[in-house]
Amino acid sequence: MRLLERDSSLASLAEYAAEARRGEGRLVLIAGEAGVGKSALVEHFQQDLPEARWSWGACDGLFTPRPLGPLFDLADQLGGPLLELCRAGAGREELFRGLLREVTDPARLDVVVVEDIHWADEATLDLLRFLGRRLRGSALLLATYRDDGLAAADPLRVTLGDLASQRSTRRIGLAPLSTRAVRELAGGSDADAGALHRLTGGNPFYVTEVVQAGMHEVPGSARDAVLARAARLSGPARQVLDVAALMGTRVEWRLLEAVTDCPAPAVDELLACGLLTGDGEWLRFRHEIARLAVEGALPARRGRTTHGRVLAALAALGCDDDARMAFHAEAAGDAAAVLRHAPAAARRAAWLASHREAAAQYRRALRFAAEADPATVAELCEELADEAALLDHWQDAAEACERALAQWRAAGDRLREGTALRRLSRIKWNLCHGEIADAEAAVAVLEPLGPGVELAWAYATLANHRMLRYEHHLAEPLAERAHELAEPLGATDVLSDALNTRAACAWIRGEAWEAQMRRALDVALTGRHQDRAGRAYTNLVAMHSGRRRFAEAERCAAEGIAYCDEHDLPTYGTCVRGELATVMERTGRWQESLAISSAILATVGRSPSNRMCTMRRIGSVLARRGEPGLWPHLDEAAELADRTGEPQQILPVRLTRAEAYWLEGRTGQARREAELAHDVAATCDAWDRGAVAAWLARTGSPRTPHGPFPEPYRLELAGDLSGAARAWSELGCGYDAALALSGADGEPELRQALSLLTDLGALPAARIVRRRLRGLGVRSLPAGPRAATRRHPSGLTRREREVLALLCAQHTNAEIAAKLFISVKTAGHHVSAILAKLGAPSRAAAADQAARLGLTDTAQ
Repeated sequence: MRLLERDSSLASLAEYAAEARRGEGRLVLIAGEAGVGKSALVEHFQQDLPEARWSWGACDGLFTPRPLGPLFDLADQLGGPLLELCRAGAGREELFRGLLREVTDPARLDVVVVEDIHWADEATLDLLRFLGRRLRGSALLLATYRDDGLAAADPLRVTLGDLASQRSTRRIGLAPLSTRAVRELAGGSDADAGALHRLTGGNPFYVTEVVQAGMHEVPGSARDAVLARAARLSGPARQVLDVAALMGTRVEWRLLEAVTDCPAPAVDELLACGLLTGDGEWLRFRHEIARLAVEGALPARRGRTTHGRVLAALAALGCDDDARMAFHAEAAGDAAAVLRHAPAAARRAAWLASHREAAAQYRRALRFAAEADPATVAELCEELADEAALLDHWQDAAEACERALAQWRAAGDRLREGTALRRLSRIKWNLCHGEIADAEAAVAVLEPLGPGVELAWAYATLANHRMLRYEHHLAEPLAERAHELAEPLGATDVLSDALNTRAACAWIRGEAWEAQMRRALDVALTGRHQDRAGRAYTNLVAMHSGRRRFAEAERCAAEGIAYCDEHDLPTYGTCVRGELATVMERTGRWQESLAISSAILATVGRSPSNRMCTMRRIGSVLARRGEPGLWPHLDEAAELADRTGEPQQILPVRLTRAEAYWLEGRTGQARREAELAHDVAATCDAWDRGAVAAWLARTGSPRTPHGPFPEPYRLELAGDLSGAARAWSELGCGYDAALALSGADGEPELRQALSLLTDLGALPAARIVRRRLRGLGVRSLPAGPRAATRRHPSGLTRREREVLALLCAQHTNAEIAAKLFISVKTAGHHVSAILAKLGAPSRAAAADQAARLGLTDTAQ
């Protein structure tokens, strides 16, 4: 196919190759719809760059892929230490670093092509992230993908977003051809160029297929054009074509020969027809659309028979790709082969952290397990439950685990029954099912069987449930028993979990907790217990945030998010991001909190527990800003929180609802919500008890709160509102400072509250303060948000403009704090808000952006 209207794209590729030669490695994302010519562009560019070492990998959409398939393709071509790592079954981090070392030799230009990453498994997407962050030296990585039909929550979209911020990333988008180019591509065809362009949308593949069909009338679709060309083939050539279509976009010559004998004249005929092309030891369809058209035309019975022959040929050739074998086994209806290969493919995928692919393989195995024994079915269900949990698909996990439990009971295996009950209890927690009967039943089943890892896990799980209910007096002895059993057994995953729970109990009581939580994290990281590490990171962020130690919380969040993303842990990644959004909510960075929370809601999976917390945060921000739509969020959050029966879930939701009612002037409803929070507050930590006490007082409740309280609440409840406001401001909680001052009787305090609330955009609370000021006879008050803020092109408040001016003058946070008489923490929060509003990744970038927008003159 001639390459038309691609000169600018080729020029860009040449420029990126030149940058790579200078040691500035580049990752180029080449996007376009199916058939637009992405592969043709890369192949043409290869001709322009013959001196480079080229290697190719591809993602295959035919079957659930072998994780890191493109990397293994590359290893076969590059050989050396990378191939040795692959053959040794190395972990993904070793494989990632091995590929990076192989393609960053400064003595040569390496061009690595990974095609069709829209079909990539999770581990391959993580590989691209890894390379994007670290690509240096003379390496050029070209990744092609279809950008049509990508769902909003497609994992590739998330990956593209991550890559967009990397220094090495460049993008090339291929548009369809113009009518002029379609006319040129059609050449001597009698097809009308305008009609052909309308039919094909300027897609080069469709244009070529229509023209090659040689029909006087334009076919109804490209599929018809492909089949029209295939219909002209001889019998032997068509047989080879049909078999190849069932094998994938790329087919090994030796496999095709083993299945079809592949006579030379038939092969020559296929190559001449233009549907396939030779590629070294491979035969390749020129486009996946062509393969799909041929595959779709095959009768089902013939397809099953052919898949069976392919499966036998692969086995004879010693194929070790269990994912590929499982695909052909399923298509052939060979249950024994599916049960042999699908679980093996799933376990390999889980080892490489491709959890979507692992779950798909376990589901495939279970579809063929009707005749299997109960133990086999139960093990498959448990493994599927574990993978579904890591994907945040908790209802799927629950169904798989309940099926496993029934199978173990049928098999009479009490040990595995107890383990299934323990696993099911944690799954149900994520579904906001507050009962702990399954965890108690697990202990009851396992205790008569004596000490073991299973019993240690049962104790740890029941301890966790008790802690989540703030029953730390019951949780701690259970966690200690788990610790005592796990340590001599070397069960470091159980040990990390028990340490985590004990640290949480200490936190609830107001005792030293951080060292023990850090130990829980270290044990998890050392033992490569990824889910336990995810839990430790989540709790570190939550507990620092709960103590209003926001800088520490943000540092832990950055570390935890990077870990969860690197290790493909969407459940805990979501938890850590949610805790970070709570930090933003508490420090007045509401737009950032809303952005993170909205992104969480848009993700696939979403456990009800994560959804509950997210809905509460969104409702809180909407209420504080006086925006519509808050109550559906807060109503759902309340329903889910009540289902859990846990004070740590019920209390913040009820207090948020109390605040929302109070801001709307509905004091009676606000008081009722504050009292519902008080009902569960007795065993909560001091900060939560203080919040309840403040809202009981604010809403006029006669109830006596549970003390003692941290300093800001103690001062506020004692009537020292200015002292409370100073304490809140030192912590970086400007909104809480304003709420404390809003209860004052003096004009200076109320004016200070109004200033803080106006800067934050807290319109409902600001209206309440204005009414109080007017009740004191004060006039000449601002009617709403300051005009300076409304006029500012980036929406910066007055204080943020002052901070921006000092930031542009290269002052540190400490220097900014000293000049503006605020705390260093508050200065840091203002800087973070400025970076977010300007869309700047760093202080230097914010200064540059301010200069470009002409903000430096007004930032006084």
